[in-house]
Amino acid sequence: MANTTEGRGLCVAPFLQRSLFPSQEGYLPGRFCAPVPSLGGSIECCLPCPATSWIYSDNFETIPKASNWLNVAGMVCTMSLLVSFFVLPVEKTSRHYLTVCFIIAVCILQLGFIIPLGAQPEQCHDAITPNDMSSELMCAFSGACLLAGGFAAISWGFLRSLSIHLQICWQVVPGRKFFWSSLLAGWGIPILFASIALARTGVSYRFGDTCHINHDKALQDYWGPLLAFAAVSTILQFATLGYCIRVYIRALFKDDGISQSSSGLPSHNGSVKTVTARQAYRRVQKAIGIQWRGIVVVLIIIVNVVFLAVVFVSMDNTQQAVLQNFGKAAPWLSCLVINGGDKNMCLDKVKGLATPEPEVMAVLILMSLNGIWTLLFLGRASMIPAWIELIRKRFARKHDFVSVDAKRFSATGRPYEIITSPPQSAYTPKIPDAAVTSPSLDGDTIAVLSPQSQKDDFTRDAKYVSPTMSFSTPRPPSSGRYHGREWDPVNTYARPWSPSTGNGGMI
Repeated sequence: MANTTEGRGLCVAPFLQRSLFPSQEGYLPGRFCAPVPSLGGSIECCLPCPATSWIYSDNFETIPKASNWLNVAGMVCTMSLLVSFFVLPVEKTSRHYLTVCFIIAVCILQLGFIIPLGAQPEQCHDAITPNDMSSELMCAFSGACLLAGGFAAISWGFLRSLSIHLQICWQVVPGRKFFWSSLLAGWGIPILFASIALARTGVSYRFGDTCHINHDKALQDYWGPLLAFAAVSTILQFATLGYCIRVYIRALFKDDGISQSSSGLPSHNGSVKTVTARQAYRRVQKAIGIQWRGIVVVLIIIVNVVFLAVVFVSMDNTQQAVLQNFGKAAPWLSCLVINGGDKNMCLDKVKGLATPEPEVMAVLILMSLNGIWTLLFLGRASMIPAWIELIRKRFARKHDFVSVDAKRFSATGRPYEIITSPPQSAYTPKIPDAAVTSPSLDGDTIAVLSPQSQKDDFTRDAKYVSPTMSFSTPRPPSSGRYHGREWDPVNTYARPWSPSTGNGGMI
């Protein structure tokens, strides 16, 4: 509350004399002033800025701040959704451009409430004049985000409703033309109407640290188009819901007709119609099962924004009625003068002069919960294990594959190779030479093997050890390929033992 001692002039407490504040900056129509007769003539006495601190209780100032911090929590929710959409695979998030743009619009709306937390703006330009977008830069930023974000949320909600209506009711799948048209309309229309509202109407500090749209021309420049889009979107939602109910009832009656048929078999025409009704019901059921979250959150955002519009329009109308007829406010103003500016003694006389405090509290809290509702309805449980898997792959140590045989023979000191890596030259199998030596049994004679013996060296058989739980047996070699060969390694590599000579000999 501003200092009420300086600038009082000829006015009684708690009012201030308007002529002592000649500055033309700030939002001049936001002053709450009234003519008061005096000995020197009529003078204008004004209520100190901000006026809401005199109209509402002392606890009212905590409500806007609490709603701003709730918007911070909502921003965390919406940003986590956006990061999940851009990082995780589409089968885990079911992301869609209509959903992504809708969430971005909600984020812009939340910025209008979050900016004042960091900027800590000054609500009043002087003791009786609130700041506006021309006198306070943060007011311009917060008001622009609030106007553009609110209109964008309604616009993208309308486009989602239109897309679902076309798919369910008309069996039209939106394509590339709808995509580009949606981007143009979803962002172009909010920017257009927000720019018009800022240029023609402007924003100022009306209550709390967030700048809201002024009264002058607000209904035709901003609230009217916004409510029109919200109404069309709501009509599309209920038209789609009515079509779904109609399809369900139709499929239900078709099933009853078949079960109560006297012949037990439906006619050909009846069968075709029944199948069509069932197919339509399954298609609608599948579409609703996929889109119901988006439908619910769009309806919630529309209800919140419409509630905000209704509260502000009602607040503007009440304020204008009081300014045009100060006789309605005479009991309250007299109470403030009699009690020396103690507003708590006069709060019961404010009824009918301003929007009730519970309504203002409700609209601020509901607007702050938009981000949380967005996460609850557009987020999916599959995102949590997807994030866990992504983090595990990101920070887990990468281990090479080690086969069982490599672990078994690791005691030999020979390293193992990955299958894709080139073999080491030290352990590359060597092709045997044409002449292979074999030690004689007495250590003096050297035998030279023929190429046929060399071939047999690489085709010798090994002893087969059958596993304990194996039910198969080894196959004998083909008789055509190895005809006449004896499967004795001794005949392949060494000279047979001759009993007559007592030592090895060449055959």
